[in-house]
Amino acid sequence: MTGSGTTERRSRKDAARNREAVLAAADDLFTRCGSPEDVTMADVAAAAGVGKGTIFRAFGDRAGLLRALYEVRLEPIREAIEAGPPPLGPTAAPRDRVPALLDAVLCFKLDNRRLALALEEGGSGSPYRAEHYGRWHGLLQAVLEQIPGLPDSDFTAHALLAATRADLVEHLAGEERVPREKMRAQLADFTARLLACGPPRGAAAGE
Repeated sequence: MTGSGTTERRSRKDAARNREAVLAAADDLFTRCGSPEDVTMADVAAAAGVGKGTIFRAFGDRAGLLRALYEVRLEPIREAIEAGPPPLGPTAAPRDRVPALLDAVLCFKLDNRRLALALEEGGSGSPYRAEHYGRWHGLLQAVLEQIPGLPDSDFTAHALLAATRADLVEHLAGEERVPREKMRAQLADFTARLLACGPPRGAAAGE
């Protein structure tokens, strides 16, 4: 029994070490690549010093690897959202928290342009089907619902998140060379104007 337990612990330790090596290799490759499609599972395996089978066992497929890497990079932001101080944390006023959440999404995608693009392009042909999109939308919708007089929080959440799509961020930052701070200011202004809108004229309860 002792020998079996030792072998099992060693196996778990090896698996954890391989997982960290794969994530580190993928992180480096996606940071340096010209296009997300340039990075293959074989490239990641070679950089990590493991076989492709190890990656498939740990992450399932390329999309699973991308999601795992995304979650690792996103962890500091998630902690700030769940338990941090205002304006990002849960005690912030809704009108302050909405632009803070969107700014966090934008900055994350600017810092992780290739990864975000690869992940959204891998969402069954649509970024809206990706699991992470559903989480962001749900969080944003819940905060928007706390703002009195703001119509249709579901659509508003979609509209705001559309301004942070990875392909748009890549186009603005890469092709149009829009500076980071200008993009943040533009998003903040867009958000403020949208949140300032009240119900459409003539719209009454039940109409």
